[in-house]
Amino acid sequence: MAETNRNVKIAVKDLTLIFGKNKAQALDMLNKGHSKTEILEKTKCTIGVSKANFEVYEGEIFVVMGLSGSGKSTLIRCLNRLRKPTDGQVWLNGQDITKETNNELLETRRTEMSMVFQNFGLLPHRSIIENAAFGLEIRGEDKESRLAKAQKALETVGLQGYENQYPSELSGGMQQRVGLARALANDPEVLLMDEAFSALDPLIKSDMQDELLAIQEKVQKTIVFITHDLDEAIKLGDRIVIMKDGVIEQIGNAEEIMTHPASEYVEAFVEKVDRKTIITAESLMFKKPTVVQYEKDGPEVALRKMRSASLDVLPVVDKHKKFLGFVWLNDLIELTKNKTQKIDEAIKTEVHSVQKEFTVEDMLPLISGMRSPLAVVDEKDGRLEGIVSQTSIIIEATKYDKKEIKDLQEQAKELFKWTK
Repeated sequence: MAETNRNVKIAVKDLTLIFGKNKAQALDMLNKGHSKTEILEKTKCTIGVSKANFEVYEGEIFVVMGLSGSGKSTLIRCLNRLRKPTDGQVWLNGQDITKETNNELLETRRTEMSMVFQNFGLLPHRSIIENAAFGLEIRGEDKESRLAKAQKALETVGLQGYENQYPSELSGGMQQRVGLARALANDPEVLLMDEAFSALDPLIKSDMQDELLAIQEKVQKTIVFITHDLDEAIKLGDRIVIMKDGVIEQIGNAEEIMTHPASEYVEAFVEKVDRKTIITAESLMFKKPTVVQYEKDGPEVALRKMRSASLDVLPVVDKHKKFLGFVWLNDLIELTKNKTQKIDEAIKTEVHSVQKEFTVEDMLPLISGMRSPLAVVDEKDGRLEGIVSQTSIIIEATKYDKKEIKDLQEQAKELFKWTK
């Protein structure tokens, strides 16, 4: 799972949290493979988190999600020792914080980790700028310094001009921005966000998600974000953890989880998600397509390649593998009849190409009224990376979006007319 080209900010190893008096007995049973239910019946202990293992990379938004009781909020509280783990380790910048003394832990919370809660946690009798500076005040910074840092944080979250207002004078979304500003003012390396937007109205929630992504572009913090909302997880997360009953079911990016669910639970969890907005050209493309090489292959060679691949359309690339266009069977046949030695006249250049991150939703409009597949090219140099067929796009779309089936089936009929 580790990506050697990325710095690991947080490493969690066999992290376990058990609630109840007989923790040692419960842990022993867990280590021997007993189920959560068996442990509860035998010891009256509840497994909050069971042997969690994962890494969080520097600068990513790492989303932990699950339904109520899945252990996600318990897990995040173990990361900053608001709850002391029963077993396992939490490494932050190579330091095992489960072994830190109270004073060391307090310093870690003040300087390296900040937390944003669901209920905002603002002090009603203090102004917005004083609320944003509160963590710095606790840290012991002088008034001038902390107010300057708080002002900068408020500007980052879009609250410039509201410094002297009070929490009761702000909307829920603006209050949450103050909570975020307070966390940012401490300039932590890691932000822990526990259901931070779940108390907001849907429209405000969406705005705050957009705001967080915009802020992240500027500050590039390492963020661990807790949610029960799969759509929110998909929108925000670079990678997503799905938890059930204290156990991590799967870790991956949204597309990995959608296309290769690791369990029946994950599959059921994601089945109602609109896959058109998630599935990308990279997962649909044929990565090593047969190609016609411009200036090297003539019409006869191109026809041989078509026959071998059982295709009637092929992409054309230059010697640097840059995509130039497509050639079709009928056009190549005409060239051979006319004894033409080059394929220039047969290359259709007015065709669509996409990048690997294009989703099915992005690609659907591009295939309407077109005969060709879609070329997947490198954004920088235009090198051909793969081919996405119209059929695969249509199947992926119609399989999961009932509203568009009729229109897409008509497109499929048109597609099959020219492929016969």
